[in-house]
Parts: sequence; structure tokens; C-alpha cells
Amino acid sequence: MDKRKPKRPRMSVDRIAEGIRHPGSNVPGSNPVGRPLVALLDGRDCSIEMPILKDVATVAFCDAQSTHEIHEKVLNEAVGALLYHSITLTREDLEKFKALRVIVRIGSGYDNIDIKAAGDLGIAVCNVPGYSVEETADSTLCMILNIYRRTFWMADMLKQGKKLGGVEQIRESAVGATRIRGETLGIIGLGRVGTAVAQRARVFGFNVLFYDPYLADGIEKSLGLTRVYTLQDLLFQSDCVTLHCSLNEHNHHLINEFTIKQMRQGAFLVNTSRGGLIDENALAAALKEGRIRAAALDVHENEPFSFQTGPLKDAPNLICTPHCSWYSEQSSTEVRESAAGEVRRGITGRLPHSLRNCINKEYIHTQGSGAPWPEPPHPELNGSAVPAYSRFTPAPVLMQPAAPPSQPPPQQVENHGVVPGALSAVVPMTIHSDQAINAVNAKIETGEQ
Repeated sequence: MDKRKPKRPRMSVDRIAEGIRHPGSNVPGSNPVGRPLVALLDGRDCSIEMPILKDVATVAFCDAQSTHEIHEKVLNEAVGALLYHSITLTREDLEKFKALRVIVRIGSGYDNIDIKAAGDLGIAVCNVPGYSVEETADSTLCMILNIYRRTFWMADMLKQGKKLGGVEQIRESAVGATRIRGETLGIIGLGRVGTAVAQRARVFGFNVLFYDPYLADGIEKSLGLTRVYTLQDLLFQSDCVTLHCSLNEHNHHLINEFTIKQMRQGAFLVNTSRGGLIDENALAAALKEGRIRAAALDVHENEPFSFQTGPLKDAPNLICTPHCSWYSEQSSTEVRESAAGEVRRGITGRLPHSLRNCINKEYIHTQGSGAPWPEPPHPELNGSAVPAYSRFTPAPVLMQPAAPPSQPPPQQVENHGVVPGALSAVVPMTIHSDQAINAVNAKIETGEQ
């Protein structure tokens, strides 16, 4: 008879998380004292972030384009912030936040945040570096194929009603189309996307070389690529140059009038990383002169981009897209889930050690803007448990500046379902006040009722 005890079944992450959640998180309408405030600064949709954060934080959205539009309550109480790329946080902006401890950029680039100033103020800054590698690499290859085979321009001719029936007409219309096999593709920046582009490009027959001064020697051998050690060598040897590096104070206008003259006559240029890497005036001149045969840009110095303004409006042989190379339905969901998970780790763990992708650790001074991050009320395995934490799904709070006193009472107010202490059961839809219900005056209004 086997006397060994049967193994206990392993508990799922959901079941484990069930036992370590914040007290009262399962009770609809409950609002534990001291629950931290997390704000989405430049957006409105929190439907993906809410299930991840609702049991450990109150989630608000500001839909702001600058810190001047952010509600005073967020500036005073928010300990976590999520943001896209449409708002900029300088040192002056960061100093307005009195309790902020962690910022998560919903994306990979972080040139819209002063990460050194954030570190000086004791604020950890994080990004989501790997969410759209495949999408951006696929989009880059799509652009490269278009400028080599001139597919975009040929399709546009037909759309405009031009009939291309004979060999001579095709030859005349497709002038500049080039065979890909044997061409040399030069990659500036061999990070995640640059590596993915290199792998795809070799399948089409490109000879691939790269320039990246930040990588250790030997990486080229493991990937089977050719490495050059100066930008000049890459530009001189490449038939097509594609940019895959972040933007900083050292590489602004990396492609300019001087570096364009170092490129091969009639070379191609592609950029899906950051618009500030290219001097658009110099590029426009090079396209008009034919020094650069064609270019494809997904990013621009001024966004949202318009052909009606700026130096590129009359440039020939140019494909421009609206900073969309990162997007797919899958990547859009993944980046938001990952960003919310990082905020959750910041709230429930110890900063900056509990964070996976903190990009300013070397600048952080824990006493920069106040006391160090307090001990979490409960532990968590990794802070990234995504499944729903309760059956009650509250809506985010709209954080907007208070309405001016001139606004006439009474007014009809939409109930946004304050998280998690639902006001809908207490505050009627019509209130007699000089401003709309929000998280700042909610206690006052409910007290009067």
C-alpha cells in the first residue's frame, strides 16, 4: 500500500492573488482608506487598465495636453501616472506633482519625459520596450519594399486614372524600381526592432550591416551580420539606410545636410523610430536634387503630420504615414496591459527594485520629493496578474479642472462611477451646485445630500 501523501494541486495565480488583495476589494462600492490614486494623463479610455489596477488603486483619467489642464487633486495626490506621447513632462511640470512616485510611458520612447529631473525628484520612470517589435519591423519592411518596387506610386497612378498598357509606359512610370537581392541595407541602432528588421531583410536577399556604438563586441557574430564602427562607413556602404535608435540630445538631426552627402548617390532612407533624427529641410532638398532617390517616414519632427505645412510638402518620391507603424490590435492591448502591470508593481512593491523596466534608476534619489516609498500593505507574486480581480468593474474617474463659478446651476451631470466608492447610490443625477461633481467635491456634495 502506497503511504505517500497525494500531491496537493497547485493553486492558480488568480487564486493566490485572491488571498493577497487589498482588504475590502471584493465589496462593490468600498473605498479603503489610503488607496493610492493613479492617473492616465493624456487619454480617456481606461477599460484595459481598470481590471489590473482596480483592487489596489483609484484610477482617474485627465485627457490633458499639458499639466495646466490637470486637476489639482491629481497634482496633489497621484502616486502613479500613465501617459502616451501627446503630453510632455519637463522638470517644471514634474515639480507640480506633490506625491508622484512612478511614471509609466505607454510605449517605448520616453523623450517626452525629463528622466533625470524625475530621478532628482525621487520619481521612477518606466517604459514598455518590447510591445510592438514585430509590428514596427513589419512596417519598416513594408516601406522598404514599397520604395524599392515603387508599389505605392504605381497604385496611385491607377487610382488617378492613368492607363499603363504598354511596356514603354510601364518603364517610364516605374523608373527607379530596383531589384532587392544583393542590395546593402544599413541599420542604425540594432536594438529589438533593428534586430527584427535585420532578420526579415536577409530573407529578401539584402546584405545587412549595422552601426550601434552601444553594443558590446561579438553581437555581430552571434547574429551573422556585418558591423561597422562609424556612421560614415555605414552611410557610404549602404544602398538603403533605416533608423532604429532612440532620440536624445546627442543624435538630434543625425541625418542632416552633412551626413546626407556621405550617403551613396540615389540611396533610400527609411525612418520608423523618431522624427527628430532627421533634418526635414535637408531631406527635402536631397529628394528634390535626386541625391536621395526615395524616402519613407512614419515619424516626423512635428506631429500630427500634415503635408500642407513644413518643408516636405513639395518633396518628390516620399511616403509618409501618421506614426502608426507600432499599431495592431494585439500590440495596442499588450502595451496597455504591460504599463498597468508596471504601475501595479510600483504600488504594491518597493521602488525602484520591484519595477521591470525602470529607465532612470541611476538618477533616482529616494528622498528627492519626500519620504521613501512606504512598505506595501501586502505582497504580490509579480504584480502582473491581469485577470479580473472581482466581479464588480467600476469606471475610471474623470479628473478635470473645476468648472468656472459663472456656470449656472442646476446642471445635469453624468455619473462616471467614482472608483471604487460608487457615488451613484448617494448623489442624484441633478445637483444644485456651481460646479460638476468630481473627486474633489464629491465628499462635500454627498455630505450635503
